[in-house]
Order: sequence, then structure tokens, then C-alpha cells
Amino acid sequence: MTHEDAGHYAAKHPADIKLNPNIAAAIEKKARDGKLPCAAAFSIAADLEVHPADVGVAIDLMEIRISRCQLGLFGYDAGKRVLMAAEMVTNELKEAIENGLVNDRLPCKTSWEIAEAFGIPKMHVAAACETLKIRISGCQLGSFK
Repeated sequence: MTHEDAGHYAAKHPADIKLNPNIAAAIEKKARDGKLPCAAAFSIAADLEVHPADVGVAIDLMEIRISRCQLGLFGYDAGKRVLMAAEMVTNELKEAIENGLVNDRLPCKTSWEIAEAFGIPKMHVAAACETLKIRISGCQLGSFK
């Protein structure tokens, strides 16, 4: 979605899709000022034992913004770029990223898996991608493709 589409998140989904009341209640408890942090969305998914994409759909249907992407890609204070390019990328990390590419992009979920495998913060993988000029795709919550 583009910035012009902000506030029209439900339009991304078919008109007949229904809001899961359990997920909606959990979102209402954790959302503040029309925003829900990425980490809170994943916490809801874990607590309710649902797929993160299901939480993402509910967030969209409720017209809530996802904030504080755990990869540092979006949802931080306006004008403040959180994601910065890494000063260096080890050959091992570069290889893991390149091996995870799908259509020349690294899926969000794969970036999380790489971070876990290397024992590094998720934002470090995103920073490495920035350095390598590799885009991250397929937000697990559905924010971007």
C-alpha cells in the first residue's frame, strides 16, 4: 500500500472476509492511538495460537496501523529512519541471505529465521540487506508484499 492508502487497510481484502472477534478483542487491548506494534501483533498470534497473517487481516479490517516493524522497515516516528545499512556484512550472513532469496527479495519470515540461526537481532539482517541492496518482501502480517 502507498502512503495515500493509509487508513484504508480493509480495502486490501475481499468484502466478504469476517473479523475474528477473539483476535479483534486482543488487538483492542494492545492497540494505542490507532497503532499496534509488530511485536504485539506477533504476541497476539502466539497467545491465540493463530497465524500472524490472521492477526494482520484483523488489524487491517479494524483500520489499525502496524507500528515499529521488528526489521526496522516502517512504523517509527515520522522523519526518523530506523533502518541503516550495515557497515559490513560477513560472508556467512551474505550467503545465508542470498540463499534465502525468492525473486531477488528476502521474505520477512526468512529474515527472521536467519536472525535466529545467527543469534543476531532481526534488524541486523535487515541492515545487511540494506547494504547488499536486497529488498525484504512478504511481511508476515501483510503490511507489504
